[in-house]
Amino acid sequence: MMGRLWAIGLNTFREAARIRVLYGILMLVIGVNLLAIVLGEMSIHEQARVARDAGLAGISLFGSLTAIFLGVFLLYSEVQRRTIYAIVTKPIARWEFVVGKYLGMVLVLSVLVALFSAAMLALLTWQGVALSSAIGKAVVLAWCEVLTVAAIAVFFSAFSSPFLSGIFALALFAIGRVTPDLRAAASTADASWIRTVSSATLEIVPDLHLFAISGRSVDGVAASVHGDYVSWGYVAAAAGHGLFWIAALLVLACVIFQRRDFV
Repeated sequence: MMGRLWAIGLNTFREAARIRVLYGILMLVIGVNLLAIVLGEMSIHEQARVARDAGLAGISLFGSLTAIFLGVFLLYSEVQRRTIYAIVTKPIARWEFVVGKYLGMVLVLSVLVALFSAAMLALLTWQGVALSSAIGKAVVLAWCEVLTVAAIAVFFSAFSSPFLSGIFALALFAIGRVTPDLRAAASTADASWIRTVSSATLEIVPDLHLFAISGRSVDGVAASVHGDYVSWGYVAAAAGHGLFWIAALLVLACVIFQRRDFV
């Protein structure tokens, strides 16, 4: 089984590596970091803050968008090109195919996040900005967020078209980023049914805000990547939350994909 999963994952990695859009995204992230240098020079004594914020925002945003792009196309492309017909006739379980595809995406996204981070760290070093453990923690959290978003995209891709899958995944990404604000707004609604529906909806949406907490409060304490940040214990807890959602979404995707009729 592990051999089959590795073969599918490696093939997915090679397939994704040939997508030229990924190289364009990488250049765009580097461009964002260069723009941060310009904006930092235009500000007064805020070069380090602007550089960190722009670099981490680029990893999170463009990493998540890449995860959505890969997630909605890599699984659907097998159906569109009809290669799925040859795959289902082989001694490969459909759940192995879905999980293998996701593992291939994990390899691609991990490489991209590493490259995004290397570009940010290189520019920070060139600017003479001190590197702290807070940056490392923020990068790990961004990586966890990207992998969670990839699982969301794969889940929708298991039963929908790339266009609709992309819309749904983007919607969950946007909602997951602002769940505390939505929960606070729902709690102040006058109608009880709005509070009930909102609370139920937020319970089935991954809390992606846990991965981007710089500038927010954690347990009543302000957390900032420019100062006092979260502990490694928080990073581990957030990673566990992401792992739970990844496992749940992949299980649902496998069940749905198993029931699809390709004949």
